[in-house]
Amino acid sequence: MKSQINASIEENTVILKRLANNFTTDPVEREDLVQETFIRSLKSFEKFINHPKLVSWLYVIMKNIYLNRYRRLNIHRTAEKEITYRQSMNSATNNKAETNFVLKDIEDSMKALSKENYEIFSMYLEGFKYHEIATEMSIKEGTIKTRIHTIKKVLQKKLTVYARN
Repeated sequence: MKSQINASIEENTVILKRLANNFTTDPVEREDLVQETFIRSLKSFEKFINHPKLVSWLYVIMKNIYLNRYRRLNIHRTAEKEITYRQSMNSATNNKAETNFVLKDIEDSMKALSKENYEIFSMYLEGFKYHEIATEMSIKEGTIKTRIHTIKKVLQKKLTVYARN
């Protein structure tokens, strides 16, 4: 079985490298993407060894890995921009009163939420995953996703005054 898996990996590595070109042109990142794809696929690889849709299955895994990396990187960039913006604002103005008003408005907007929505959104802000919040609150995961989306929209509307152009 192990030799079959190794042979299948060797056989499909070239194909996956070519498919990885859809996501990145960086050869190192492309190599990492292919390796990560095989690592993630090993749990169920024996089910797909001689399956005609093996490459399609591996491609979906690769795409998901790339998208997750991209999202993480994008969140990191957004957080970095926000920190840089706040630091420049603090060093340029040092206006604690304005900061206190903003924080109070955010706090008031959060407190205006129902108790359950407040708890859900607080957990979301603390970094809990949707399924973890759903388990904790005994609510379906889809409902949690919808509520968080709705809460974001409500808070966005209430705090439009602070939106940067």
